[in-house]
Amino acid sequence: MNADLIVRVARVENFDPAPGPRTDTVVAVQDGDIVAVGGQEVVRSWAGAATDLLEFPGATLTPGLTDAHAHPVWGAIEVGTGLDLGGLTTLDAVYARIADRLAEQAPGAWLTGFDLDVNVFEAGPTGRPLEQRFPGVPISLMTRDAHSLVISPAAVDRIGLTGAETFDDASEIVLGPDGRPNGFVVELRAMDLVLAHYPEVPLPVAAGHVAARLREFAATGLTGLHALDFAAPSEEVYREIERTGELALRVRCSPLVPADSGPEVWEAVAAQQGIGGRRWHVAGAKFMLDGTADNGSAWFEHPDVLGQNRRPLWKDVAGYRQAVRFFTGRGIPTATHAIGDQAVRTALDVIEECGHAGSAPHRIEHIESIPDDLLPRFAALGVVAGLQPAHATRMTRADQRDNWSHRIGPRRAAHGWRTRDLLDHGAVVAIGSDWPVGVGDPRAVLADSQLRRPVDRPSTAPVQPGQRISAREAYAAMTRAPALAAGATGRLGRIAPGHLADLTVFARNPLDLTPEQQAVNPVLATLVGGSVLRHSPRERAS
Repeated sequence: MNADLIVRVARVENFDPAPGPRTDTVVAVQDGDIVAVGGQEVVRSWAGAATDLLEFPGATLTPGLTDAHAHPVWGAIEVGTGLDLGGLTTLDAVYARIADRLAEQAPGAWLTGFDLDVNVFEAGPTGRPLEQRFPGVPISLMTRDAHSLVISPAAVDRIGLTGAETFDDASEIVLGPDGRPNGFVVELRAMDLVLAHYPEVPLPVAAGHVAARLREFAATGLTGLHALDFAAPSEEVYREIERTGELALRVRCSPLVPADSGPEVWEAVAAQQGIGGRRWHVAGAKFMLDGTADNGSAWFEHPDVLGQNRRPLWKDVAGYRQAVRFFTGRGIPTATHAIGDQAVRTALDVIEECGHAGSAPHRIEHIESIPDDLLPRFAALGVVAGLQPAHATRMTRADQRDNWSHRIGPRRAAHGWRTRDLLDHGAVVAIGSDWPVGVGDPRAVLADSQLRRPVDRPSTAPVQPGQRISAREAYAAMTRAPALAAGATGRLGRIAPGHLADLTVFARNPLDLTPEQQAVNPVLATLVGGSVLRHSPRERAS
């Protein structure tokens, strides 16, 4: 029997933890699966008249990179329609960008933006300065952590917020000294009251934004991502893209189980399992046990300098325990957002009580600051640690003169994003970007993980340099580890017979390059199930 496709490169690299001498240069693919790996003998055994031969002289073939934590649908729509405030460090700079956008849109229309750095507000985030500069304009700006909004008084009035709104979880409409909403809206339930008033984006437009973003991700080496959400219009968007074409990569979706929800909601999420299309499917459930340290809604054992960051997002932690047990008993793996040390500890305790689902291990996501005693528990319990090291490098500073570090204090800040320590304690670490909260180019994320500073800012001091990891460890955390986290170790994450032909073709072997060189290592092609997508070499995606 002949192969459908044969790929020949200079080297096949699997990022094995203890590599031996390997000379593999050829991979044969049939019906989307790898059927042989080796040298010229693979060509002789598997090539036929109908076999496509794909050659990349000098290149390295690796398992396809998988971003273990991203939000592709709402992220692509937000980025495609909103105002990008990334990189702006002063309120005047924010004003200038808003003014430019207002000059382009109709009077009275909503202005929405994203990636707002809360550090631009000297006395804490509030929307009232927006009214002084842009009177009567409804403005809503999503903060960099995507867990809060800063909205103008005109937006407060248009929505009808009073400050008397109550929520099942720790969401909040923050009040000013006068007892009225000050424009700071914290956590998802409260944010939903604002987002519901955003201008509707037609489905074809939304699908276009998502499809384009997935193609950009593919051009940076991704063949898959784990979408830690499945809110509307996710299903409609994926189906619309596949109605006329293909997703550029595979997407594994885990719907959010809202904080303090009950069995009726849990049953609905359980019923979504297995929904899917050609390159996307629903598997697993996402929990948010706490919020974010930057806005005071994370759950630490001790409060921060403002007396905040001391409560769970689930007011009823016993309910969280029951929900994890519910999904585990139905064979559905969970991923718990846990940023503060007490949130991580509680999630580990609950997983220890409940055990794992049969289909895949439970995961804990973010793990921004934890003490020493929690490190060995990940490996002991078989819990996957989902980390975003680029949050450390791009959202905090080595001198701790940033909001995150200031709020939680120097001792806890020094225990941030402990990638090296978790690996040394035997944990499986799956690296993600949290895009659009973080940088989406996996090459930059992987380089940052090795440098503990932004790869594109060589003069920046590293954040906790002792947490650096090697190139081999970093790339394994975006290939082998996500496969394990998805319960797909026999199908994804390695180049071996029986595995899916999800592959990345790099111009050069990342293991032979410095982190700086890795970040601009051209991706020549990606393969998803043996289907080839060639890419024009470029240094970095937006």
